[in-house]
Amino acid sequence: MTPLSLSDGTLCVLIGPPGSGKSTFARHYPDSWRVSLDLYRRLATDSETDQSATPVAVEIQNILLDARLARGLNTVVDSTNVHPHVRAGLVARAGYWRRPVIAVLFDAPLDTLEARNEARDRRAVPVDLVREHHRLLPTPDQLRDEGFAAVHLASELGS
Repeated sequence: MTPLSLSDGTLCVLIGPPGSGKSTFARHYPDSWRVSLDLYRRLATDSETDQSATPVAVEIQNILLDARLARGLNTVVDSTNVHPHVRAGLVARAGYWRRPVIAVLFDAPLDTLEARNEARDRRAVPVDLVREHHRLLPTPDQLRDEGFAAVHLASELGS
């Protein structure tokens, strides 16, 4: 997948279910650009999948987002971001700092997601959660209506 060229200070929000390729895509960018709830859960509990650590992980993410956006640094949010209230918070944060915010929508078919999830090295995400997150995927028009300046489909970014 070809990475996007980001203008200075851009908040790039990756949106997709587990196994859709978000983290693989995010690795195209420098480590310092990436914020990830999985990473912060792992740092807090030694497990990326320990959902009990999500509130702490969100606090860490928000501190880092503010620090980077205040400085006009590019930032890539590598989390599912399938819930509208989560995306609204990210759009609002970018707006507060007067930074552009774009979305990359990971639109892989459900059967592909389930196969990737099953093949993961780490403990697989429960299949019902993968299905629920796939069901919650917004459309590009919804994302534009939410305030994203641009929406890119991962399926159109090439391999």
